[in-house]
Amino acid sequence: MASSFRAFLNSPVGPKTTHFWGPVANWGFVLAGLVDMKKPPEMISGNMTTAMCIYSALFMRFAWMVQPRNYLLLACHASNETVQLYQLSRWATAQGYLSEKKEEASSQ
Repeated sequence: MASSFRAFLNSPVGPKTTHFWGPVANWGFVLAGLVDMKKPPEMISGNMTTAMCIYSALFMRFAWMVQPRNYLLLACHASNETVQLYQLSRWATAQGYLSEKKEEASSQ
């Protein structure tokens, strides 16, 4: 048990590196997005949410391509992408972008 912990501690993605602490800090984006789900959709910034979606998509690719692969960063940004896409859908519905398409489809 101690040797496996020591191996993790000294690994290239262990807690002695930014490959560990960067993703840990990025979980704050996910938590903030989850807290924002309780706020009214009128308070959501469409521009900022779109930027966060693009940011997370780019860093998911980075986490997959970097060597050694950073699965913690990948999981963090995949979670943030999910939360931000949900927030973007709430914003688009509140702005009438999604509801108009439903009305057009039902009238045809």
